[in-house]
Amino acid sequence: MTQRRSAQKRGAPAKRKQPAKRSRKASILDRTIAVLPVSELALRRAAAWTFAIAAGAGAIGIASFFGVPGAIGVAVAEGMGRAGLRVDQVEVSGLERMERMSVYAVALEQQSRAMPLVDLNEVRDRLLRYGWIADARVSRRLPDTLVIDIVERTPAAIWQNNGQLMLIDEAGTLLEPVRADAMPNLPLVVGDGANAQEPAYQRLMAAAPALRPMVRAATWVGDRRWDLQFVSGEVLLLPAGEEPAAKALVKFAELDGRDRLLGGHYSRFDLRDPTKLVMRRKSGVEKVAPVVGEDPPTTVRPE
Repeated sequence: MTQRRSAQKRGAPAKRKQPAKRSRKASILDRTIAVLPVSELALRRAAAWTFAIAAGAGAIGIASFFGVPGAIGVAVAEGMGRAGLRVDQVEVSGLERMERMSVYAVALEQQSRAMPLVDLNEVRDRLLRYGWIADARVSRRLPDTLVIDIVERTPAAIWQNNGQLMLIDEAGTLLEPVRADAMPNLPLVVGDGANAQEPAYQRLMAAAPALRPMVRAATWVGDRRWDLQFVSGEVLLLPAGEEPAAKALVKFAELDGRDRLLGGHYSRFDLRDPTKLVMRRKSGVEKVAPVVGEDPPTTVRPE
């Protein structure tokens, strides 16, 4: 009986082992990975970097929370740098006029190039010390790239002072030196402090736009008023104060439009006293024409 049962057991077909069922969750994950526009290897690398960053940040945070010396946090960050999280590339956009190597030098001037130790705000602050840079945005692109977006200032004039020429923007910010033989076609403002008066000068010229292309240079005199030199060689002396100067310039524009004073027989026009126009001939003789209220200005024509 015992032998028969043993024989039956030996002769009975063995039960086939069923394969383990894959979880529905794993199947969905696999399908999701399959449709992503990146390789599985790239995803695994990204996951590894994410884990490394999270672990490093957690270690630094825990060390700070428990008062562990900062050197330990720095050591953790340096370790992340040795693992590949370090600045090896710098991408710069927005530059047109400024020297690109200056931006690279600032970006790479770090005590450590480990990504967690790069102070983005400090890099931005150092960039903003350059006159050309109106604004900058600095960001990390892991694992190894600093991305810098620059907003440049636009040159508006050339400032001449003590024999030196300097590009300035519309606010008077100094941009860079200019050689006399390579001056761009921009207005020239002359004198101590003339760069700081650039916004006021722009408002002055906006009052009489027809004269703007005729002005070669504007000299800031005594830290209070402007002398304008025209392309045709004449000089116009304006009164002190922004509003009186603008009104005087408008009157002169009306006068020149009527009597063509510029390019004629005069070398200088004096409107420092807005009630009268003093005109000096090229021969040195001066004539005075009264300017009263809103009446059309009277001129003295050449003999």
